[in-house]
Amino acid sequence: LDPTVKLLQDNPCLTEFIASVLALPEPSPSILSFTLRLAGILAASENRFQCLQQKLLVRLFGGDGPLNSAVWEDASVRSGWVEGVHSMMHHRPALHFLCNGGGIDVIFTLQGDPSLFVASAASQLLVHMLTLSVESETTKPLSTKDCEWPVCAQMIIKHIEDSLQSNSASHIEQSLKLLTSLFGSCRATWTEVLWLGIAKQIESFLTEETVQAQHLLANLLLNMAWSPVFCDTEGRFWAIVTSALEHLTPVQAGPLAVGILRLYKCPQDVRIQALTVLLQPMDCILRAASQPLEYAGLLDESVSDPITVESLLSSKSSCASLLCQTLAHLEELLSLIHLPVDLPYTSLLRSLMTILQFCNGFLSPASPLGSTISRILINCFRVQMSALDVLAALSERKGCDMLIGSLFDVLLAYLESPNTSPTVLKKTFQATSKWLVRLQELSCSNGQWQQTEKILEDVFLVLQKRLCSPCWEVRDSSLEFLTVLIKCLRDQDEFRQCLLSSEVPRLTENLLEDPESYVRASAVTAVGHLAFITYFAPESPVIGNQYNKENTVAKLQEILSTDAEGFPRRAVISIFTKWLRQGCTGQLEDTERFVSRVIQTVEHDLDWEVRLGGLELAEVFCSQTICQLGLPKCPYAPISSAVTSSIHQNELLQIFCRAKVFSFLFQSLCDCDKPVGQRACDILLDLRGNFYPGSTLKDSQGTGDSPAAQGVAWLQRTLRQGSLAQNFPADGGNGVDFQDPESMMLALGTIDLEELRDELNKSSDHVEKSPQSLLQDILATVGTLEENEADCY
Repeated sequence: LDPTVKLLQDNPCLTEFIASVLALPEPSPSILSFTLRLAGILAASENRFQCLQQKLLVRLFGGDGPLNSAVWEDASVRSGWVEGVHSMMHHRPALHFLCNGGGIDVIFTLQGDPSLFVASAASQLLVHMLTLSVESETTKPLSTKDCEWPVCAQMIIKHIEDSLQSNSASHIEQSLKLLTSLFGSCRATWTEVLWLGIAKQIESFLTEETVQAQHLLANLLLNMAWSPVFCDTEGRFWAIVTSALEHLTPVQAGPLAVGILRLYKCPQDVRIQALTVLLQPMDCILRAASQPLEYAGLLDESVSDPITVESLLSSKSSCASLLCQTLAHLEELLSLIHLPVDLPYTSLLRSLMTILQFCNGFLSPASPLGSTISRILINCFRVQMSALDVLAALSERKGCDMLIGSLFDVLLAYLESPNTSPTVLKKTFQATSKWLVRLQELSCSNGQWQQTEKILEDVFLVLQKRLCSPCWEVRDSSLEFLTVLIKCLRDQDEFRQCLLSSEVPRLTENLLEDPESYVRASAVTAVGHLAFITYFAPESPVIGNQYNKENTVAKLQEILSTDAEGFPRRAVISIFTKWLRQGCTGQLEDTERFVSRVIQTVEHDLDWEVRLGGLELAEVFCSQTICQLGLPKCPYAPISSAVTSSIHQNELLQIFCRAKVFSFLFQSLCDCDKPVGQRACDILLDLRGNFYPGSTLKDSQGTGDSPAAQGVAWLQRTLRQGSLAQNFPADGGNGVDFQDPESMMLALGTIDLEELRDELNKSSDHVEKSPQSLLQDILATVGTLEENEADCY
């Protein structure tokens, strides 16, 4: 017996349910929608389709079904019908059933449905049916002759052609969307045969002003360009792309241009044309800034009439939108590792600086067009942020070095100006940090440190003011900027000297007591990174008692134990872990005391991310201690069995017990937040692998009757309760001594950590995601149908 049919025979309730819904004089739209989807899923198998067809499918999806009833007015029913048909479309009988029964005409109508969900689903369904028809019903390559297309495919293609030739804008739009989806999802050679039949009609839309379909053509052509069927051809397709780049408006042509520039298989003349389209607004900005043109522009010639771009940039309604789109496309290109095209970086940087000067009013252009653009762009946040993003991306590219002095003049003007909004200031900081790294690289190669020192001094002067800003967002982004600079430049002597001779370190420490928790968190991170320069540098440049390491550590520990907000506490545990990783916490005894104090502070923290951070700290401590006592070459490499031999094993256990690591880890296994328990379990498994190499684990049943063994047995029972365990014996109650090396060795060897890990890794679905649970959810909605109807839809 066919197993797919057996499903229906073993569960007659399925067909009974569908029949009972059909028997209702006025079924609920939600129930009917569900029934249509269910029937479609069942009919996805050809044999089940044959079983259902005679009785039920005609009444659901045929002309006698909901199509001609009042309930069809409900969008959820139409959606259920389309999805049911889509699920069914996996075999030829379903295709013929729909085409012969008039269902395909219903789908054509639903393409224009007032519900966007239904219209989109209908379009996707037609793509699926066309592909299924061609691929299941043809045995030889297709030509452009109609008779060689299968019947269902002929119906859909004729509908597309008729729609494209109609005078109805909505019908043209529907067919263009359908074609876009088809060429995007299907890469078969027969798509070229379809295209040849409609290419002339599509091309005519580029020049006919009466048809407003141009905005859809860019996506269509781009999907085709990504298909190997079209990108490998030298003929008509690329000619239409060229025509589109010429005739579409700059806003419409932009997405097509950037998409083409990302292609590797593309004729060179088309690529140059796409680049020209993209750079035209930037070229116009450069030309508008000075008359006559002071520097070389970006373009030798333009693709479309420059007057079009000029008119868009001189209009208040379109200037910012065009520039933001252009800048977003340029940032997208600059993010690529390998650019398939060369950008004129120097001219592009000059254009970006011009835009930023227009926006803050620092440039007085001589040309009338420049004056108009500058009036429109003054304080335009959107354009400022987009331009700064591209500016940051340009720092990765070579060829802009000769403008670096002028660039920092523009950036410093933004950093100093009281009119710079906090969001724009944040973007300015991000761009400045990237260009400071670039400046440092240049200084290293050409030895010109004077310019670098002057710029750094200016930056730190501005930063001092910004750290005292009354606006918390400004203080926060200033601290983030400082942290990034320290991460990137802390090894450079000039940077360290400029930083330490400024007021920035003192002001940063003061912000540890800021009233805003976000700022305190950022100050913690900044102070933590400053410590690499002030306390932990091999040759510390600090003179006198200006910086006190113990005071700073005490301040951070106070924040960890007393701050009312979670963000600063998370920042402290993160910094402590970073210090530990970098070996900055002193000799082993100092580190042991430091780690012990920190994990005892965080084990009762109410924020699970702080507790998780504590586990990371403990894990790093364990790894480093094992490495120091047994030294493999890589700090976190797996340990060989020789390392945990009797020489070091007891010493390691004593260190971990004194630092209260085991107490923290076993208590974390019962944490009410699952990620904490999972991490603790992973760390314990790693530790067990070090202390019990190979298969030397003890039998958990045969642990003996010693007090230690009884305590471990009690601990195993407690751990099995998981987060339900009450009064976890962290103080050594119930016979478990977490500071006794022998007990902890026994615990590692006998407790079934794999079983605990499996329990912790189980998602809640294993209880809740069941047929019974689903049925309960469905029944629960019956009493409050109106409230839940949207969810069902």
